[in-house]
Amino acid sequence: MAPGVREKMFGQEALRRLGELTEIHEQVLHEVTSPGALRAIAGAEVLVTGWGCPMIGADLLDLAPGLRFIAHAAGTVKTFLDPAVLERGVRVSSAADANAVPVAEFTYAAIVFGAKRAFTLAHRYREHGTKRDFTGLAWLGTRDITVGLIGLSRIGRRVMGLLRGLDAEVLVYDPYADPAEIAALGGTAVDLDTLVRRSHVVSLHAPESRETYRMLDARRLSLLPDGAVVINTARGGLIDTDALVKELRSGRLDAILDVSDPEPLSSGHPLFDLPNAFVTPHLAGAQGNELGRLAESTLEEIARYAAGLPLLHEIHRGELDRMA
Repeated sequence: MAPGVREKMFGQEALRRLGELTEIHEQVLHEVTSPGALRAIAGAEVLVTGWGCPMIGADLLDLAPGLRFIAHAAGTVKTFLDPAVLERGVRVSSAADANAVPVAEFTYAAIVFGAKRAFTLAHRYREHGTKRDFTGLAWLGTRDITVGLIGLSRIGRRVMGLLRGLDAEVLVYDPYADPAEIAALGGTAVDLDTLVRRSHVVSLHAPESRETYRMLDARRLSLLPDGAVVINTARGGLIDTDALVKELRSGRLDAILDVSDPEPLSSGHPLFDLPNAFVTPHLAGAQGNELGRLAESTLEEIARYAAGLPLLHEIHRGELDRMA
């Protein structure tokens, strides 16, 4: 993992527990080419990886004949994991479920704040001193709204659970999800065009791929009803940024964006100045004291591996292409 990541992620108690389960190498490996790193990898059975992990592929496996398990103390593994690792029989798990908790919480808060027009009205209050100036708003409030979720990911599922606390209809678009499962979670499966036509709030929870790149393009953004709120905590490339800016400038839509395309946005980008856009610096995932969840999830997986129990968050080769 990158320098400083272990110190943020694993406190003294977590390291003590890890030491009870394993013999910990004394140094954190930030790259794999130094003699010390090569010696450590040659004798390793388990790698604990995190943000900033270098590529792990067939070449590394040749240097690590005893490697059996990679426990990733973060979300996605696609930034560093060559599919050859799984094909060679090395087991891999991720703390993505633990990272989904704060993202779902952030999304739920964004849905409520977006429906209440909190950011747009705060701007009006700050700029003009106007209290409760609802002029020009197509609708306001959370009662009887329709929320459209794009992607029944682990985060999407958690958001659905939180939405049970709202008086809202939930629509879901996910071509890989079972409509019966969506119904059991309290939602209705629809196609993407139907979702954007009917939703007051649209929240993105899909991975970025060739199929999903700019899935909210100018045409689909134009299908959204007046006053719709677009929330993105997934990947910036899922939305055509120029088309979204055009809609926001017209005043027809609002947006709450934790990710962007490009990321980071350049200084002076119009999204920063539009009163109906609220942009945060990719912070919905685990931060600060939330990082402890990732450490706990990783420790639990290592304990299960050591005890010969099934892993709770194992990643299989067939899932890799559809993952974020």
